[in-house]
Amino acid sequence: MDWIISDELGLTVGHLVGWGAASAMIVGGVAPYIPQYRQIKKTQDADGFSLYVCLTLLVANTLRILFWFGKRYELPLLIQSIVMNATMFAMIHLCVTIRKKNQIIRARERIFTAQPDETANWLGQQSGFVGGEKPHRFYDMDKKYFWAWTDFQSYVDCMLVFSVLGAAITYLLIEFSPFVELIGFLAVFTEAMLGAPQIAKNLQNKSTEGMSVCMVIMWTFGDLFKTAYFVIREAPTQFWVCGSLQVLLDIVILLQVWMYRHNTAAARRIRRGD
Repeated sequence: MDWIISDELGLTVGHLVGWGAASAMIVGGVAPYIPQYRQIKKTQDADGFSLYVCLTLLVANTLRILFWFGKRYELPLLIQSIVMNATMFAMIHLCVTIRKKNQIIRARERIFTAQPDETANWLGQQSGFVGGEKPHRFYDMDKKYFWAWTDFQSYVDCMLVFSVLGAAITYLLIEFSPFVELIGFLAVFTEAMLGAPQIAKNLQNKSTEGMSVCMVIMWTFGDLFKTAYFVIREAPTQFWVCGSLQVLLDIVILLQVWMYRHNTAAARRIRRGD
């Protein structure tokens, strides 16, 4: 009788631990962006945060969702990808809104999809366009402005195009195992490179000001937990290998925080004796 109770208790504890770990995977991925979101909203300054971080995660998690259809992995990882995409769109919306609000002089609008607007109407008038349908400003193919559009809808449209194309190709090649494995690798490798845009942004600014250090610390602990989760749960090899790379990039960003610790507004005020 004792061994039956022991087995039932062990099963219950095992389930609780499993559910706790799964919940941590879903919520833990989003948690690091809460302090960054709050900091941007409080300071009304989005210049220290790289929107390419959002691009990296949107691409990675969209690929991971497609990978699920070819090779079923644990459901919490799929849910995490969906939740993360929603979170990244929330970050983009905040950053785009604040950057438009902070513009002293209205710059030329950069958009992904074609739509009529005042700038195009003005250009049409200058070129002698009279009456009829409003002229359209078409896809802005200048790579300098890719993922630097001035309206939120452009980011949504871009990811919709990427998702539809990816889904169509995956549907056609779903039975081709090397292709499915390639999607899985690209998904986790892209996510592993998450810190690279922020590293580049910090190098460009020679400062980590505007970037939430709390976010990076949470990245690091979250990626350590995630990598351990992949190993323990025997997730596909791509997951834990690229998870280890992600931890390494997190450490590089923390080193940048230490290197550029004197290149902040507060540090400059102290040096000036303000």
